Amino acid sequence: MEEGGGGPLGLLCPVGRSAKLTLYSEAGRTVVEETLRAIVKRLSGEQKPDWQCVPGPAHTCAFSESARRHGNSLRRRTTGKRSPAPRVPSFQPPAAAPAAPTGRRAPGSAEERARRHWDLPCDFILMADSKPLLSLDGDPRAAEALLQDVFGIVVDEAIRKGTSASEKVCEWKEPEELKQLLDLELRSQGESQERIVERCREVIRYSVKTCHPRFFNQLFSGLDPHALAGRIITETLNTSQYTYEIAPVFVLMEEEVLKKLRALVGWSSGDGVFCPGGSISNMYAMNLARYQRYPDCKQRGLRALPPLALFTSKECHYSIMKGAAFLGLGTDSVRVVKADERGKMIPEDLERQISLAQAEGAVPFLVSATSGTTVLGAFDPLEAVADVCQRHGLWLHVDAAWGGSVLLSQTHRHLLDGIQRADSVAWNPHKLLTAGLQCSALLLRDTSNLLKRCHGSQASYLFQQDKFYDVALDTGDKVVQCGRRVDCLKLWLMWKAQGGRGLEQRVDRAFALARYLVEEMKKREGFELVMEPEFVNVCFWFVPPSLKGKQESPDYSERLAKVAPVLKERMVKEGSMMIGYQPHGPRGNFFRVVVANPALTRADMDFLLSELERLGRDL
Repeated sequence: MEEGGGGPLGLLCPVGRSAKLTLYSEAGRTVVEETLRAIVKRLSGEQKPDWQCVPGPAHTCAFSESARRHGNSLRRRTTGKRSPAPRVPSFQPPAAAPAAPTGRRAPGSAEERARRHWDLPCDFILMADSKPLLSLDGDPRAAEALLQDVFGIVVDEAIRKGTSASEKVCEWKEPEELKQLLDLELRSQGESQERIVERCREVIRYSVKTCHPRFFNQLFSGLDPHALAGRIITETLNTSQYTYEIAPVFVLMEEEVLKKLRALVGWSSGDGVFCPGGSISNMYAMNLARYQRYPDCKQRGLRALPPLALFTSKECHYSIMKGAAFLGLGTDSVRVVKADERGKMIPEDLERQISLAQAEGAVPFLVSATSGTTVLGAFDPLEAVADVCQRHGLWLHVDAAWGGSVLLSQTHRHLLDGIQRADSVAWNPHKLLTAGLQCSALLLRDTSNLLKRCHGSQASYLFQQDKFYDVALDTGDKVVQCGRRVDCLKLWLMWKAQGGRGLEQRVDRAFALARYLVEEMKKREGFELVMEPEFVNVCFWFVPPSLKGKQESPDYSERLAKVAPVLKERMVKEGSMMIGYQPHGPRGNFFRVVVANPALTRADMDFLLSELERLGRDL
C-alpha cells in the first residue's frame, strides 16, 4: 500500500511497504483473520480472502497487490486525497512475560498487546457486520423498491390528483395540528421503510398543490412533464455545475441554453449564468455594474468607493432594496423613481433623480428597469429608459424575471421593446414557461469575461490551469457560489419537446385566457377591475352584496379592503382555490389572479368567478 493511505486497510496495515501484519498469538491471529476476511470481502468483492496467514512464532498476514489496489481506490473515492493513517508497529514477543495476577492477563503480555491493538478495528468490523440499521445502504434492491413506491405516490398524489380540478388545492391545517400530524421530531432510531413511504404520502397530502388548475396565488404554477423529467434526472445525478470534469453535459448544455435566451433578447454574443432565483440575478447585476466602474472594490471593498446611487421605480421587486443592503451599498443608495398610474417608470423623473443624486455628491452607476412588475404586471418603457442611461453612461439592468418569457411571442414581445439595449437581464423561465423551480438566468451583453473578473478567486483545488481539457469550460469561477445545482436541463428538455413554437403558444394562450377572464368579469356584478391589464396579472376587487351601490359611502374603501382577506381564508380552508391579495399604494386590498398555468381552460376562469360569488354571498 502507498504511503499516506487512510482507508480501512490503512488502519490495519503499515504504509509505504508491503502490507504485512505481525501477530503474537493464536488468539490474535484469529481476530485478525476474521477482521481481514470481512474487510477484503467488502472492498474487493472476492469470495476468497486475498491474503494469507503464515504460521510461526509471529503470524504474518500479507495482502496481495489487488487488495492493496482496492484499499487505495477506496481512499481516493471516499476522501478525494490520501490522508495519513496510523502505523501498526510490529512488536516482537518478549522472551518471558511476567506472570499476571490470578484472573488477569499481564498488561504487557503479547496477547494483551494484540487485544488492545485490535480492539478498535475489530469492533469497527463487528459493527459493520452486525444487523443492518433501518437504512438502504448497500442494498440496491431495497433502494429501488423504495424509490418505485415513492415515485408511485408522486404520480398518484402529486401529479394525477395534484393537477385534477376535482381535487383540493390544499388541505389546510393549523400549524400545531400539522406538527402533530407530521410527527416532525427527529429521533435517534430509524423507522421502517413502510413508515417512510407513508411519510412521503403525508408530506404530499398536506402540501399546497401549485400545479393545480385552481392555484392562482403566485407567479409560478402548473406542471410541465418534460421539465419534471429533467428535474428528476438532475436530482439523481447530483452533480455541481462548476467544472467540465464533473458536469461535462451540463456545462455545454447551460451555455447553449443561455445562448438561446440571449438571442431572444437580441444579442449575438455575451455571457450569463443560471442563478438561485431572480433576486440573486438582480444582485449579480448590481455587483457587476459596481465592479465595472470601480474594479478596485473587489480588493479594497467599500473604502474604494464614493457614495453611489442606483435608480429603480417604486414598482420594482423588493430584491433591489435587499441587494443594496447585502452588497454594502445601503438602502439609502436606492433612489426611487416615480411610476405612472399603470405602474410604469417615468423617464422624466429618472432624469430628475439622477441630477438630484449628483447634486448631493453621489455617483450614479445603475438603473434597474422592470419588465413585468410583481403586482400590476407593468412593463417599463425600455427605449426611453435606455436613452437616459446612454446619456449618463449608466449600466442598464432589466429585471424581466416575470415578463422575460414574453420575448417568445411575436404578438406580445413589443412590450419589451428596447431590451436589447440593456447591459444585463434577469429572466425566470420557471414562471410563465413552467420550467419548474428554480430556473433563473442572468444574461449579459458583456464579452470581456466580466463575470469571472468580478467574482473569480482561482481556487487551485478546483480550477487547475494544467488540466487535460480546455479550462475555459470550468465556469464555476464566474459565480459567488461554489456548489451550484444544475438548472439548465429542465428548460432544455422542455424546449426540445415543445419547440420554440410550442412555448410561444403557451405564452399567447396565457394572454388570451387573461383577456377572457377580464371580459367575463365585466359581464357580472360584484367585480371591479383595478385597471385593464396588459399582461397576465388580473387585479380586481370583489364587491359583496352588502357593499353594492355604496361606493359613495365614506367607509366604503375601508370595508372593501376587508373582503379579500376573508374570502382568502374561506377558499384556503375549503381547498377550492388560492388567489393572492395585497394593498397597493393608496388602494386597499385587492385580488391578483395570475394566469400562467398552461393547463388552464375557460372553465377554470368561469369557476374562479363563480366560486368567489359563492364564498362571498353572505358578506
